[in-house]
Amino acid sequence: MNILYIHGLNGSLSPEKRAILEQYGEVYSPFIDYEVIPDSITKLSASYHNRKIDVIIGSSMVGFAGYYVSNVLQCPALLFNPALAERSVYQNVPNIQYKKSPFKQIVLGTRDDVVEPKGTLNFLADTLDTHPNHQIQVYNDLAHRIPVDIFIKEVAIFMEYISRQQ
Repeated sequence: MNILYIHGLNGSLSPEKRAILEQYGEVYSPFIDYEVIPDSITKLSASYHNRKIDVIIGSSMVGFAGYYVSNVLQCPALLFNPALAERSVYQNVPNIQYKKSPFKQIVLGTRDDVVEPKGTLNFLADTLDTHPNHQIQVYNDLAHRIPVDIFIKEVAIFMEYISRQQ
């Protein structure tokens, strides 16, 4: 399995989380400077179009980018606290030819003070007609950063769901 992990704003994939993901397949994790590259969605989609990406995983700013790259590449995505409703850095959203979105598992924390979870839920509600296949998990005490134990749990749930769909 080919996993595209896209880091958040000014972030990177930690060695601990990389090791967790490598249990499931080959991990690609490119560095993206969102503040310099406003077309990161188009760039990521083009860069990985021919690599047969099976799943996309990311959080925060990349949850936003991953949401749309998932649509372009037509593969499922696991998104932690995705900045779907608003972002601190502008990014262009390309015109996507597919009308329906593939499966997305979305993890939200009610204590997130960086990405407003209610805004994300409103965004998802407003797109139900074209993006209906979502699984949403809300953690009442989860903040913006994803602890390793929750990362392990949600990755396992996501991978189990994906394996049952194949």
